[in-house]
Amino acid sequence: MAAELAEYLAGHIPEELHHDDWLLEDMEVLGIDRAQVLQRIPSPAVAVAVGAQYYWMYHYHPVAVLGYIAVLEGQPPVEESVEGAVALTGFPREAFRTFFKHGQLDPHHRDELDELLDRLPLSADQSAVISISAMSSATLLDRAFEEVLPET
Repeated sequence: MAAELAEYLAGHIPEELHHDDWLLEDMEVLGIDRAQVLQRIPSPAVAVAVGAQYYWMYHYHPVAVLGYIAVLEGQPPVEESVEGAVALTGFPREAFRTFFKHGQLDPHHRDELDELLDRLPLSADQSAVISISAMSSATLLDRAFEEVLPET
């Protein structure tokens, strides 16, 4: 099981490279300086969400990260929704490039993850840690968005 998980993760590394650069470029379209973003202390909610993955991977089992991946890629952005955000905000369409790209890439990634989860001979505890990882990731990433979004 570990070998199949390692193969899956290694195969996705090239596909996930530079997504942070895409987001930084989107922010630059909005006039946000890349250097300022990179110098900023990371959000506590993001640090906890990502840090939990490291902890579970190193202190329990690497399979835990699949819950985090499921949250990030399980509900790809729908083009109509992103277009709605463009219209609602009045921001340039180019500032949403990351969302548009993920709307195209993530359905395939989601399907591959679902197939992997169906194939892996997971124990009850491994299935549980994937679920715990997914639930905590969703909660913590929601908190991260609340940190950066203006109150309405």
